[in-house]
Amino acid sequence: MDHRVFVTDAELPPAPHAPGCGCSLHRRRRLSLGLMAGAGLGALGACGTPGSATARAQGEGIDVGKRSSFVKLVPAEQVEQAAAQQFVQMQNQARQKRALAPDDHPQLLRLRYIAQRMIPFAPAWNPRAQQWRWEVILIGSPEINAFCMPGGKIAFFWGILSKLQLSDDEVAMIMGHEMAHALREHARERMGKSFATRGALELGSALLGLGSTGQLLAGMGEQLLTLVFSRDDESEADLVGMDLAARAGYDPAAGITLWQKMGQASKGGPPEFLSTHPKGPTRIKDIEQALPRVEPLYARAPKPTQRFGPPPPGEGAR
Repeated sequence: MDHRVFVTDAELPPAPHAPGCGCSLHRRRRLSLGLMAGAGLGALGACGTPGSATARAQGEGIDVGKRSSFVKLVPAEQVEQAAAQQFVQMQNQARQKRALAPDDHPQLLRLRYIAQRMIPFAPAWNPRAQQWRWEVILIGSPEINAFCMPGGKIAFFWGILSKLQLSDDEVAMIMGHEMAHALREHARERMGKSFATRGALELGSALLGLGSTGQLLAGMGEQLLTLVFSRDDESEADLVGMDLAARAGYDPAAGITLWQKMGQASKGGPPEFLSTHPKGPTRIKDIEQALPRVEPLYARAPKPTQRFGPPPPGEGAR
């Protein structure tokens, strides 16, 4: 089989972003193997950016407060390990259908370049991100979707790039939004609330050695496929994503055109994600109100030295 063949209309089993939320941005979370220009996106996870943390301390950019205390009920290591296992399964499924973009695909190179610029600003939002093995893949599915699982596993679907004809700035807004869910540990928070509701008996038994670690991880993996983020989570991810994109040199105002495109794409039948995401006009209004806080960051940020375009309309396998 020619490893360069990339199928862009594959039908793949459900995966997560905020599964259960089935959105253009949140129905699944597939992940990626990520070598960036031969160096590997994982290496970027160890690169801190002191300036970003300093700027936030000085009151610049977005401030959404502390993370929920519910995250403390579920060990981060367990969630990230479960996500990594789900990632491997999803990647294998895509590879079997020739729907995993090869490392030299132009659109995958584009995604990894944008991620490379944004990842250094992640540790300011979550110190664990400095040790994550960040990965980025492109899945050959016509769905309008993208996600980032715990531990920095980023995936874009072909459909969101080709159908929405996204600019680099719009891609950065989506990527920042997805990264924000992982950095703010929204999945871990949802799990913590679930465990708290049930009394956390199963979790406690597993952590005390009274249960199977394998079963615990499998259960977490299943939850990652069914979790639904709240509207507050989605709004917070929008704001944090704007901050990340602006610091990386991408125009945060692109969030407005992005959600206008999303609105057009949802005509004729709103996707499931609209049940948990803020309504389009509300979302755009929130972005407009937050722009004054991030525009100075964008104005001062070094701009990308490379610019890419979306896939030509109708382009399929390469």
